Amino acid sequence: MNLKKVALGGSAIAAIALMAGTAANASHSWSTYHWARTSTSFNLQVVDSVTSAWQFELTTSVSEWSQSSKLNLNITSANDQLKTRKQCRMVAGKMRVCNAAYGNNGWLGLASINIDSNSHITQGTAKVNDTYSSYWADPNEKRHVMCQEIGHVFGLDHTSEDGSSQNTCMDYSSSPTSISPNAHDYQQLDTIYNHVDSYNTYSTSSARFAAKVAADASALPAGIPTGAIRVKANKFHEDWVKSDGANGYWIFHVRLAPAKTK
Repeated sequence: MNLKKVALGGSAIAAIALMAGTAANASHSWSTYHWARTSTSFNLQVVDSVTSAWQFELTTSVSEWSQSSKLNLNITSANDQLKTRKQCRMVAGKMRVCNAAYGNNGWLGLASINIDSNSHITQGTAKVNDTYSSYWADPNEKRHVMCQEIGHVFGLDHTSEDGSSQNTCMDYSSSPTSISPNAHDYQQLDTIYNHVDSYNTYSTSSARFAAKVAADASALPAGIPTGAIRVKANKFHEDWVKSDGANGYWIFHVRLAPAKTK
């Protein structure tokens, strides 16, 4: 992905680069990103925009992450037509999960979040790329990537980035035991969400859709809007950042496709 880089302002981009590119050494939180809540546990609505080929992986991941004492995920069915899944527009206060053939663009999964000026997540999407069909022939890899992309939208990063297995979907291992959250993931969520905030950023509304977000350019083939800046890259993933024009940022976490699937 060769995207044009633009300046967001010296101090702002330095701060957001540090936030997007660094996880705490003794933990695997994704910077300080989390959903704002006025209670220590909350219900997060998941807008289901996946086809039948991914229903098992979605419902399994939702069930497993809901075992956390801090969050409970509720699936809301949505239009799964191709255009809807390709665009995978964010829904204010909710997470949306989509699958589609997004192209031979180098990524298997893409987790995107919008954060406000307090680093609180206000909406997010998790996308899996059907273009790499040979990779998805392994059902364990489907479980692994779906579970991991959803985990990012809670504010989790990786437990390791060297390919070793920690028996969690938040690592980069191909181990069949790395397809679900483990006890450390739940402990990390306890740490991230062990406080309360003065306001909520998650939606309690049963409405299926919210207003279109003008800054969301997720319909672009690469899944990253023009003007985003890459702030981290290794052989497994990249982080990209773009100002949302409202004192917040769009943060994009790209899980790269292995060389054999490109």
